[in-house]
Amino acid sequence: MEIWDSYYRDETLAGKDLIRGEEIPNGLYHLVCDVIVKHKDGDYLLMQRDKSKECYGGYFEATAGGSALKGEDKYACIKRELFEETGIVSDNFREFVKFTFDKGHCFFYSFVCEVDCDKNSIVLQKGETMSYKWVNKEEFKKFLKSDKVIPTQRNRFMVYYCDEGLYDL
Repeated sequence: MEIWDSYYRDETLAGKDLIRGEEIPNGLYHLVCDVIVKHKDGDYLLMQRDKSKECYGGYFEATAGGSALKGEDKYACIKRELFEETGIVSDNFREFVKFTFDKGHCFFYSFVCEVDCDKNSIVLQKGETMSYKWVNKEEFKKFLKSDKVIPTQRNRFMVYYCDEGLYDL
């Protein structure tokens, strides 16, 4: 059972535990974080979602991430999620956008993390990820414009994509 802290819309703690899979009461939110992984050589990491995932199973995504567990702040959450889904250990996170998703009752915090790891050292998380690949900037740009990218991910990362010159409006 996965337990989350609950927050009010102003991001103050509400003091009620939320349980993954149960309905979130109106007026309460939980914290979700994701991270774009960029290698120091300029390549980007794409992770393939496990085919058993309910949403977008088998799709590649330009991020690792998930919901914050009870007691975690956004930095503890993203550090844990990055490690669980890729095996990468880092403290080098730069937040670039925060998005409130009222319908989903959550706050999304998106980060970018530049790494200098062995590209062959990625560790997959059973039930979450099934494959990975590193792509250069041009391949990444093509991926972002394709129908193979998860639409909500494209929308959420628009700020980063535009700042990096990867996406033309």
